[in-house]
Amino acid sequence: QASVGVVAAATALTLRLNSMTAWIMWALSSFFRQLGVVAEGMETIAQPIRLTDAASAPDLKLTEGRIELKRLTHHYGRPSGGLQSVDLVVRPGEKIGLVGRSGAGKSTLLKLLLRFYDAESGEIRIDGQNIARVTQDSLRRNIGMVQQDSSLLHRSVRDNILYGRPDATEAEMRDAARQAHADAFIHDLVDPEGRRGYDAHVGERGVKLSGGQRQRITLARVILKDAPILLLDEATSALDSEVEAAIQETLYGMMEGKTVIAIAHRLSTIAHMDRIVVLDEGRIVEDGTHEALLENRGLYAEFWNRQSGGFLKPEGDT
Repeated sequence: QASVGVVAAATALTLRLNSMTAWIMWALSSFFRQLGVVAEGMETIAQPIRLTDAASAPDLKLTEGRIELKRLTHHYGRPSGGLQSVDLVVRPGEKIGLVGRSGAGKSTLLKLLLRFYDAESGEIRIDGQNIARVTQDSLRRNIGMVQQDSSLLHRSVRDNILYGRPDATEAEMRDAARQAHADAFIHDLVDPEGRRGYDAHVGERGVKLSGGQRQRITLARVILKDAPILLLDEATSALDSEVEAAIQETLYGMMEGKTVIAIAHRLSTIAHMDRIVVLDEGRIVEDGTHEALLENRGLYAEFWNRQSGGFLKPEGDT
């Protein structure tokens, strides 16, 4: 009894309802999926900040750069791992190399020096001041850090280098890049938006650059910052041998007059240090010069003898 017009209209309406229903189902499933993403994100970004400055905490007044670790213990809330009752004094201007197997506590020591965590017991003093009682900004302003994994901001190369000292001039920034042997590749950079050289953006965490390029930009940042205390965690691990050899002289010059603590598995890079401290299972087991530790025929000498081309072999290798 329905006319052709009624059939046509009903068919069009049915098709429209079908597509709208499918869209509503897709939108609802997408909505609840995004709710889950937001909920998981809030678990990370909405955590309360527990590591805060003490009330009326003064700024760190760095005069010499003397670092003292007294009975320092930190296990990240676990029964083992980290550091256990570490006593260490780094004299002003002294250069210390940290050596040990993976998990021996080397990186934990640097994280505690930067006060990324408060030590579970013991204390760290810089020029007689407990770092837990000074402001975090003043502490980190006086420390330069180069890590094995160099993360950059999704900004221009210029902004990433100036992050070390925002008030630096353009000439100072470019000079730091030249010292880090980064100037040459920076001039050749072009990002997808057509920005070139120091204006090119490097992507999230510097994803558009190679590991060696990221590390050289990080080195330029630290050279520009020129902090009196320098922490190096495998600072040249991502560099090829030719670039590393060229940059070593810059690193040695950068260390002059600074208190330095350097982690390296490539023992040849720290053999020139004033002292070498060997950590094992969170404790200091050896302390001395490169020559003295080799004569001692202990753990350091064992590491040195296992090297091939300056690298420490993994545990279990023969």
